[in-house]
Amino acid sequence: MRALIGSVSNAIWPHLVVAVILAVSVLPGTVLADEIRPALLELGEREGGWVDVLWKVPMRGDRALGLRPVLPAFFEAAAPPSGRLVAGAYVEYSSYRTSGQSLTGATLSVDGLAGLSTEVLVRIKLVDGIEHSAVLRGSSPTFTIPAQPSKGEVALSYWQMGTIHILEGFDHLLFLATLLLIVTGIWPLLKTVTAFTVAHSLTLVLATLGLVNVPPAPTEAVIALSILLLSVEALHKGRGEVTLAERYPWLIAFTFGLVHGLGFAGALSEIGIPQNEVPLALLMFNVGVETGQVLFVVAVSLLLAGLHRVNPKTSTWVGRTVPYAIGGVAAFWTIQRVVSFV
Repeated sequence: MRALIGSVSNAIWPHLVVAVILAVSVLPGTVLADEIRPALLELGEREGGWVDVLWKVPMRGDRALGLRPVLPAFFEAAAPPSGRLVAGAYVEYSSYRTSGQSLTGATLSVDGLAGLSTEVLVRIKLVDGIEHSAVLRGSSPTFTIPAQPSKGEVALSYWQMGTIHILEGFDHLLFLATLLLIVTGIWPLLKTVTAFTVAHSLTLVLATLGLVNVPPAPTEAVIALSILLLSVEALHKGRGEVTLAERYPWLIAFTFGLVHGLGFAGALSEIGIPQNEVPLALLMFNVGVETGQVLFVVAVSLLLAGLHRVNPKTSTWVGRTVPYAIGGVAAFWTIQRVVSFV
C-alpha cells in the first residue's frame, strides 16, 4: 500500500511543483497588473480660458506610482485638486485658468517616467472640438500640442495603445497560451487565431460604436471563466482525451473571442476616441491588438516547438502541467471578478 502511495506521489509531485511555480510566477501579474497599466493624463479645454485636468495613476500596493504631470507654466490653479481611489489607481481632478492663452504649442511632460515600464496616455480636447492623443514613456516623456492632429499621429498613437493593451492584458494572453496548448499544426493554429481575431474585432467595433452595450464587470468575469474552461479542456487533452476544443478550436476561439472583444472595447472607451478620426483610431487600435497578439503567439509557439525539439517528453510534461497553473489563476480571477460586482 505504501509503495502504491509512493508511486502515485512520485508521479504527481513534479506536476504539482511546476504548477505551484507557474502559479506563483503568474499571480504577481494578477495582483500587480494595475501597476503596469498606463497612466492617463486628460485635458479638456472650456470656454472662457478654463482647462479641466484628469490625472489617473496606477497604484503600487497602497501607494500611487511616483509620477507627476508637468503642465504649462501659464496654468493657474483655480482651487486645490481633489482626488479619490478607484480600483488599482488614484484619480485626481483639477481646474486651471489660462488667461485666454491657447493650448496649441504648449508642452506637457511627466516626471518620474525614467526607469519605469509604465506609459502615460495623453488625451487633449480643445474648445473647438479638435482632439489630440499621444503616448509618453521614459524615452519620450514630453508632448507638444500641435495645431492640427495629423492622421499619422492618430494612427501611431492608437496602434501603440492597442499593442500596449494586449501585451499587458494577462487574461487575454493566458487565453491565447491555453489555446496554443490545445491546437497543433500550422493550419489549425492559423484558423483558430483568425477566428479569435474576427470575433473580437467584430464586438470591438460594435461596442465602440454603441451598437452593443454590456457592463464591463460581467464581461471581465466571463473572460476569466473562458480561460478556466479552456484550461480544463487542455487538461483533458494532456490525458489523451479528444475534446471539443481540440476538434473545433476555431469555434471555441470565435465564441470566446466575442467576449474578449468587449473587454478590448472597455479599454478603448477609457482611452477615448477623437470624434473626427473614429474609423482610423478604431482600425489602428485593433491593428495594435493584432500586432501584440501575433508577437505573443509566435513567441509561445517557438518556445513550445523548441521544448519539443530538445525533448518531446518535456513538451508533453508542460502540456499536462501548465493548465493546472493557468486554471488556478483563472479560477482566482473568476471568483474575484464575480464578487466585485455581486
